[in-house]
Amino acid sequence: MRAQLANPRGFCAGVDRAIEIVERALERYGAPVYVLHEIVHNRHVLEDLRSRGVHFVDELDDIPSGSVTIFSAHGVSDEVERIGRQRALRVIDATCPLVTKVHNQARLYGDAEYELILIGHEGHPEVEGTEGRFPGRVHIVSTPEEVRRLEVADPERLAYVTQTTLSVDDTREVIDSLVERFPAIQGPDLSDICYATQNRQDAVRELAGGVDVLIVVGSSNSSNSNRLRELGERAGVPSYLVDEPGQIREEWLSGAREVGVTAGASAPEVLVQLILERLKELGVASTRELEGKDETLVFKLPAELSE
Repeated sequence: MRAQLANPRGFCAGVDRAIEIVERALERYGAPVYVLHEIVHNRHVLEDLRSRGVHFVDELDDIPSGSVTIFSAHGVSDEVERIGRQRALRVIDATCPLVTKVHNQARLYGDAEYELILIGHEGHPEVEGTEGRFPGRVHIVSTPEEVRRLEVADPERLAYVTQTTLSVDDTREVIDSLVERFPAIQGPDLSDICYATQNRQDAVRELAGGVDVLIVVGSSNSSNSNRLRELGERAGVPSYLVDEPGQIREEWLSGAREVGVTAGASAPEVLVQLILERLKELGVASTRELEGKDETLVFKLPAELSE
């Protein structure tokens, strides 16, 4: 058997930045450092940071007053920011700049007194944060069927934004349905959707045409990792999402000659290499990395950590 590695894969610029923020906060302020929600959706990353004194919490009430507190890459609502100031927390914002861009778009639509449609998955931290940045009514939709059931106050005063961890392909049908039903709707250019999500999905489409089985490295609560697995399945390739090497079953590779490997945007490359070591134990003799789009984007760190 041979392994074929998708390119690009793994960490995006937003995740790189978020993890570096936590690591620099540990160096500068020492443990403990508190993070509201998971900094990224990857168990391997979280366990490593916990071992170094990082505490991940679901509520600000779980953080002692005055503590160093980091908002995760998924972003938070205005109310969370207000409570953080009220409790005198030393807040460092690790929100991905692409998510911040969506927040700013939502605010502009709110200032213009538009009703907002948010394309995304209800309950996802990023969706909750964006919803909490908009002063008016927000409708969350993820399918054309949900668009058809929408009831809005004024079709002429309607706008949409999208969850960044969805790709252009994920959102195209929903946007088309919105435009068909509400011709006056306003929305961002499709190029504003996260580049990393689209690039990783494009790489999986290329990979799926030449492999017998697909292994996606990522955690089960990672939205973009789940989409990569679904793309493989849609292409007719048995596809599996794994968070560690021990989860790979030998029977998945039965009869396979080409094994595809990719990773979600929150999965570290060290985990990909551990997966490849496990595949070698199961009979993979060589590895070939495919050509793909170069990702050179780097986001600046917050001012308090960039010195």
